[in-house]
Amino acid sequence: MTIWGRKSWFITGASSGFGRSIARAVLAQGGQVIATARDVTALDDLVAAGDGRAVALPLDVRDPEQIGAAIRVAEAQGGFDVLLNNAGYGFLGGVEESSDAEIAAQLDVNFFGPLRLIRAALPMLRTRGSAYIVNMSSIAGWRGHMGAGFYSASKFALEGLSESLAEEMSSFGVGVLIVEPGFFRTDFSGRSIAEPASPHPAYPFLVDMRNWAGSVDGVQPGNPDAAGPAIFAAMDSDTPPLRLLLGSDAYGFADDVLKQRRAEVDAWRSLSESTDFPGV
Repeated sequence: MTIWGRKSWFITGASSGFGRSIARAVLAQGGQVIATARDVTALDDLVAAGDGRAVALPLDVRDPEQIGAAIRVAEAQGGFDVLLNNAGYGFLGGVEESSDAEIAAQLDVNFFGPLRLIRAALPMLRTRGSAYIVNMSSIAGWRGHMGAGFYSASKFALEGLSESLAEEMSSFGVGVLIVEPGFFRTDFSGRSIAEPASPHPAYPFLVDMRNWAGSVDGVQPGNPDAAGPAIFAAMDSDTPPLRLLLGSDAYGFADDVLKQRRAEVDAWRSLSESTDFPGV
C-alpha cells in the first residue's frame, strides 16, 4: 500500500488555511513539500520546520509563466508525486450586482488556476507511474446558494474537470481526489472572502448573507489539522474515493442534496421519458 503522506507534495496556497495544515501534516509523516504562495516570505517558518524537506517557491496561479517556472524548478529537484490545488478565495456577489471583472477573477483563481497547474504537471505525473492530483473544492460544489453563485460555479467547474480527468488518468496510475470541506476553523472567512464593489440596493438580503459569512470565523466546527490525516487515509485506501467530504456539516449537506435530487428526478421521471421517440 502506498503511504501518500510520505511522498513529495506540490502545494499551492501553502501560506495559510488548508494548504499550510496539509503541508505540516506531510512533513510530520516524513514527506517532502514544495510549498508555494504569492508571498514566499510567508512560508519561511514552514521551510524551517521542514528540516531540509521543504522548499518555498513564489507562485500566483493566475500567471502561466510563473507556473511553468515553478514546475521546472520542481522537476529539476526530482519532481513530485502529489499536486494539491489549494489556492483560492470566495467571492460573495449576487448575479446582477457582480461586475465582469469580479466574476472573471473568481473563475481565474479557483478554476483556471488549478487547470493551468494540472496541465503543466501532467507530462511529468504521467511518466511517474503512480501519482495523485488533489483538488480542493467545497460543499459549494454540491449546490449553489444565493450570493455565492460564482464561487459555486468555480467549484462546480473544478469538480466536472476532476471527474473527466480521473477517467483520462486511470490508465497512467494517476489518481484524482476532490476534497469537499464544510466550515473549518481556518482564516478563510477572515481573509479569503471578497465582496462586490457595488452592492445592488435591490438585494439587502445578500448584505445580510455576507455579514453572516464574516461572523462565523473562529466558531466553525471543522478542525483543519484533522484534514491532512483524513486526506491521507482516503488516498491510502484500497478503494479510494473520487470525492471526500470533510466535516459532519459537509456530510449532512451532501446527504440532503442527494435526497432532494433523487426525489425530484423520480417525481419527474414520466415527463422526462415522454420525450423519447415512441418504441425507443
